[in-house]
Amino acid sequence: MILEEDTGENYFKGRGAQFNPHNRFAKSDYVKEHQEGIDDWEESDQKTSFIFSQSKSIVNKVSSQDVGMAYSLNPYLGCEHGCTYCYARNTHEYLGFSAGLDFERKIVVKKDAPGLFKKFLERKGWDASVISLSGNTDCYQPAERQFKITRQLLEIALEYRQPIGLITKNSLILRDLDLLSEMAKLNLCMVYVSINSLNEQLRQKMEPRTTTAKQRLKIVEELSKAGIPMGVMVAPLVPGLSDHEIPAILKAVANAGARSAGYTIVRLNGAVGDIFEDWLRKNYPDRFEKVWHQIQSCHDGNVNDSRFGERMQGNGNLAQLIKDNFKLHCRLNHLNEQRIQLDSGLFKVPGTQFSMF
Repeated sequence: MILEEDTGENYFKGRGAQFNPHNRFAKSDYVKEHQEGIDDWEESDQKTSFIFSQSKSIVNKVSSQDVGMAYSLNPYLGCEHGCTYCYARNTHEYLGFSAGLDFERKIVVKKDAPGLFKKFLERKGWDASVISLSGNTDCYQPAERQFKITRQLLEIALEYRQPIGLITKNSLILRDLDLLSEMAKLNLCMVYVSINSLNEQLRQKMEPRTTTAKQRLKIVEELSKAGIPMGVMVAPLVPGLSDHEIPAILKAVANAGARSAGYTIVRLNGAVGDIFEDWLRKNYPDRFEKVWHQIQSCHDGNVNDSRFGERMQGNGNLAQLIKDNFKLHCRLNHLNEQRIQLDSGLFKVPGTQFSMF
């Protein structure tokens, strides 16, 4: 369902999604037909709420062949950043919520994550493979300022000498510079920052509750100066909106101290397709057709492609041009010249006499 264009007083500023699409797992749904007949509608309440969960496990083995991680750990579900394109939106449907506004304002907090993390690391036979924070939603989203779960996880990782990879677009990570620098001295961590545009107007619309690109470059600079190996994900590139920024982004991140860079082309899976289409029509009505068709041209005429090896970087002429341009400017800026390899050989459960190696 695509809503009629509405960029006036009913546009939810500070939120990416502008409505709650139907949850495909729900048997029923409700619609708002007569506003005057209802006293309270959730749509008018934009406050974020937190839901505390109890999990059986916290570390997930990643079976996807093209996401660059073997294990992931997500201290939060849902994300207040509100990025309109976020593939993780669909996971909120498994919780009985919508992938739209619910994803941004109903945040699941895993307060038992630190205890579960210790339990996982103490499993017999654990080989200290790199664990990524996070594979789904941002581990430094606004909720982290209050709950500090990510910081607790880093403290445990340092204690156990467990290598960690992080990806974020939030400057809150600078709060944990003390822990990250100590881990980096032992070659136990690397950080990726997500930067898909240097255009502040585009960021405010597409990623409404994230930090600015200027601040993200500061993250790269500050962590790099502290000896933490830094990478950047230029992701996702949106053809017709941000793909032309590749040269400028890669030059800026290299100057800030990044050592590696990767990218993805936007793919609009599941309910994300309706959410992004609605957003694009409302914010860029004059460019909608061009952008939409260019996204389709990268995915065999669709806006999503689930095939491993194809889904992240797309295919076709435009996707190839983006790939070649990205590769060229990585070379010009001396990015990806060395692969960052973290050390799993230092792992040790505290209190044991000898490491498992």
